[in-house]
Amino acid sequence: MISAQPATGEPTVPALTMTAAFEGIEGSYSHAVLEAYAGRRGVTFVPVGCSSYRAVAHAVLSGRADLGLLPIDNAIAGTIREGYDVLAEYELDLLAEITWRMDHRLLGVPGATLAGLREIDSHPVVLAECGRFLGGLTDVRRVPVPDTGIAARDVAAEGSPARGAIASADAAQRYGLIELANTIADHPDNFTRFILFRAPAALGPASEFEPAEDFGVRKTSLVFAVADTPGALGRCLSVLGAHGLNVSKLDSKTRLGSAGQSSFYVDVDGDVREERFADALRELSEVTVALHVIGTYDASAAPPRTRRAPVVVVDNAPAVTPKPAKNAFPKVTRADEHARARVAIGDIVVGDGHFVVVGGPCSVESREQILATAEAVAAHGAVMLRGGAFKPRTSPYAFQGLGWEGVSLLAEAGRASGLPIVSEVMSVEQVERMAASVDVLQIGARNMQNFDLLKAVGKTERPILLKRGMAASIDELLSAAEYILAEGNPNVILCERGIRTFETATRNTLDLSAIPVLRERTHLPVMVDPSHGVGVRRWIGPLCLAAKAVGAHGLLIEVHPNPSEAKSDADQALTFGDFERVMEALAQVPQLA
Repeated sequence: MISAQPATGEPTVPALTMTAAFEGIEGSYSHAVLEAYAGRRGVTFVPVGCSSYRAVAHAVLSGRADLGLLPIDNAIAGTIREGYDVLAEYELDLLAEITWRMDHRLLGVPGATLAGLREIDSHPVVLAECGRFLGGLTDVRRVPVPDTGIAARDVAAEGSPARGAIASADAAQRYGLIELANTIADHPDNFTRFILFRAPAALGPASEFEPAEDFGVRKTSLVFAVADTPGALGRCLSVLGAHGLNVSKLDSKTRLGSAGQSSFYVDVDGDVREERFADALRELSEVTVALHVIGTYDASAAPPRTRRAPVVVVDNAPAVTPKPAKNAFPKVTRADEHARARVAIGDIVVGDGHFVVVGGPCSVESREQILATAEAVAAHGAVMLRGGAFKPRTSPYAFQGLGWEGVSLLAEAGRASGLPIVSEVMSVEQVERMAASVDVLQIGARNMQNFDLLKAVGKTERPILLKRGMAASIDELLSAAEYILAEGNPNVILCERGIRTFETATRNTLDLSAIPVLRERTHLPVMVDPSHGVGVRRWIGPLCLAAKAVGAHGLLIEVHPNPSEAKSDADQALTFGDFERVMEALAQVPQLA
């Protein structure tokens, strides 16, 4: 498209339309925030309503939306942790902080009265913000719903004068409701902070939001963890203060899966591109057990960036059919030498300098077996629990797993031990139900090129452990990962588990050379399954050490209370004692950066 330039005066800035994802539907506060921000920027946002915060991130990462918006903090209710967690979990490019006054109204259908209400719907955070007002209403049930716009819409659709909604004045007008009470928040100065973001290295319309070269009025959000010892947090804050950095927000939470540690959300005034900030982060990494920069963005006090007219280039050369892109895996390929993905499973991080061990049986066989194994692997340092409920077997007469009963038992063992759980999903029909119970969905070697299944798990919000096929090349493994990322799920962990060769001394040939190759070619973390790779118990330990030494980000190890009685893969399962010795030896092997 060629835009004409007027004969005199400044060049015109063509209208810009972008898609913007948010939780909820039109009429929600997030929708109102986007419309107001678009008006200030002179652009138009086409709304993309989503069912959850993670779905917002997926919409942006999959390309269905140019931008996304998430709330992270409310002046009354406090930190909106799910918003922070999603920003920390996914690799996103944060653009701007938007502060919005939350003017809550109690709405009802025409003819409704305050005295006649018996039920009030709204978002859980909004219900918390209006606690005092709601506390004065007797015999009225509070009903949490996904979004204030949905609350208003559903109240209007039912038409009952006994049902009300807390939402905005815009929602009242949009859905034909009347106001029964206004200014009902616990304090009149009720603000919510939102973060606008895009996908990393976004091109196209979202590039209009590139930050200026100067640091301006900027903020940076961090999350770090420290040991629960006297002075640990104080040392972190002292580092920031010593470099002239102001902490504008600090909130804590228990670091799940890491006894004796606490995590902190921290907002710091400043930009990570500043030399003082970079120096502070180096020092901060020395006094924390984990440190992650969520992102740097324009603070709400920053003036909106002025859109400039694009440079117009007129090319009269004849059209040439473009050549196909050389890079068949644009989302998987490592963009630069410093790019490293990190996959967060709760407080567990895979990749980015972390080394993790996942232990458990090949198959869940009984409640006693999986509970005992979970307790043992957790005691010896595993951070996740594996176990198969649906088992693809070469022979139709071999043990196929306990099915959904096995999923329930694995979930129980995960809760009892505090370990996130990993289990294989075998068909598209299983995906939704498995994702409701399992923390990490595994795609087995036999399903690596089940493209419908790859697309299905790509639409979920669960991390994916993708195993290399028995005869798959590295390119084919990366192509399979690209299928998942293309659907919007960036949380993929690759797994080398041995390939089929002419050698018969071992079950498979564990291709440890694939680890440095994958580390060079992709930003995705890479784990190794030496149990399937070699299939012989006494050789698994040395291969665990070699895998860590060559740069793997973690291991999957099969462990069983009594391997000789295992219903599947008995020859390669470690005893509890074997597992303990392997973990002790791994502690002596340095982890590659």
